[in-house]
Amino acid sequence: MDSAIEKKKKEIVSFFLKKGVLITEDLLGALEKEESIEQICSLISGKGDSDILVLNNDLKNLLCSGKAGGVVGTELEKSMVMAQKHKNPKSYDNFINILEKEEPKAKEEARAGTKEEKKKVEILKEYKDEEKKKDIQDFVAYFNHRYNALEKILRQRAELQNIMSIGRVLAKKEKETLSIIGIVSDKQVTKNQNIVLVLEDSTGAIKVHINKNKPSLYEQAKDTVLDEVVGVVGVNATNIIFANQLVCPDVPAKELKKSNEEVYAVFLSDLHVGSNNFLREKFERFIQWIRCETGNETQKLIAKKVKYVFIIGDLVDGVGVYPNQEAELVIDDIYAQYEACAGLLKKIPGYINIIICPGNHDAMRIAEPQPELYKDFAKPIWEIENAVMVTNPGLVRIHASEDFSGFDVLLYHGYSFDYFVANIDSIRNGGGYDRADLIMKFLLQKRHLAPTHTATLYIPDSRKDQLVIDTAPDIFATGHIHKTAVSNYKGVTMICGSCWQSKTSFQEKVGHHPEPCRVPIVNLKTRDVKILKFG
Repeated sequence: MDSAIEKKKKEIVSFFLKKGVLITEDLLGALEKEESIEQICSLISGKGDSDILVLNNDLKNLLCSGKAGGVVGTELEKSMVMAQKHKNPKSYDNFINILEKEEPKAKEEARAGTKEEKKKVEILKEYKDEEKKKDIQDFVAYFNHRYNALEKILRQRAELQNIMSIGRVLAKKEKETLSIIGIVSDKQVTKNQNIVLVLEDSTGAIKVHINKNKPSLYEQAKDTVLDEVVGVVGVNATNIIFANQLVCPDVPAKELKKSNEEVYAVFLSDLHVGSNNFLREKFERFIQWIRCETGNETQKLIAKKVKYVFIIGDLVDGVGVYPNQEAELVIDDIYAQYEACAGLLKKIPGYINIIICPGNHDAMRIAEPQPELYKDFAKPIWEIENAVMVTNPGLVRIHASEDFSGFDVLLYHGYSFDYFVANIDSIRNGGGYDRADLIMKFLLQKRHLAPTHTATLYIPDSRKDQLVIDTAPDIFATGHIHKTAVSNYKGVTMICGSCWQSKTSFQEKVGHHPEPCRVPIVNLKTRDVKILKFG
């Protein structure tokens, strides 16, 4: 159907609808050819406001002909009854069909395309609770899955040639250069400052010796952690391998993917609504900007093109998260905290997708993977029409279309970050909590969000280790440490969100230096990242 004709029909239907009049298909066709429909409306203006009228072409002709009022009045009354009782199915159904086409479209235009845009968020990976009692076999299955998943990735690495099982290497008598894949079960530093790893697979365990006189290899070995899966190239001897190379699963280098249209994705985290340190005024300043109500012309233009807002955990400050927390709360009820948070997020325009994952302060278990926010506590958040709930970690695809594959975004709040800042020399000496990009790069190299058993609390799932990074994302987004970091690693844009909470007493004690109210914004057409400051 010609778009101009369709538009004209919808204008006519809407015009009469506002006056409480349903028009039939035959009249609709006739009115398309007339310059004005005001005359028709003036002739039916006498009907009651609560009446329903179906106006057909014959009745219109009666009204315009000036015939006796009694005849017209009778026809009007019949038309009202027919509409009320649905006695004229063809006319009524025609109206309903037009209405159903018009009303949703009108709502979508008012919301600037919410449903259309929401289709552009596809959840690729999420966690569903395994409802069963956990036992030792769940831990065994959990680590077996981790090993198998990462071994499969490592077997594709060109560096690992002549791969053998550890059991076969232990049985060999002659020396040769070979490769093994194993999970690190122990790590020691000898009195000569060399590093010895113990690697295991399903066939056995073997020591791997890394000499301090190989500086590059030695530095890599220092960053090796327990329970990670790694490949080794070296020369075997009796019950030991002298390593020449360590190979991490790592993400492959890839071309920086770019969209063919200029839209923006915004990354937030750690709102901490309910805390007496929550920077509400500054967050409302962000809301005003994303609603195009403040900022210079360039900033408003960017705001107008924002299609995605990611919130990576800690929407609220929670209750009972740490000792004496109640002294630092202005809202001490968890339900009220989520209600207040939802009140703010609802101000974000409806055409923007809000993708939300939980964090350790949210009202749920801390153990990872975390399911979506619990509806029992966070019902107001679930009621936000343009919100998409995902697990922690979660993997979503945004902005896909018929001619573009979209961007895969890995979300992880970052509860394991504290462990690696404390235990990995290269991260601690490189800036620690001020360098989230180093932590994120480290995890991408290990292809796991918490490779060490004690790095985070976790739920052993006999089906799968959900913390394995089995798909290399286009964007890796985190939070937790309250300081923004942006970097690129092998085509992966790494973004750590800021926070909306000023420095707490705990952060003061441990030496954290948060930088609140900074918002990373990614241009999906260029992959450039800007940071807007609302502090």
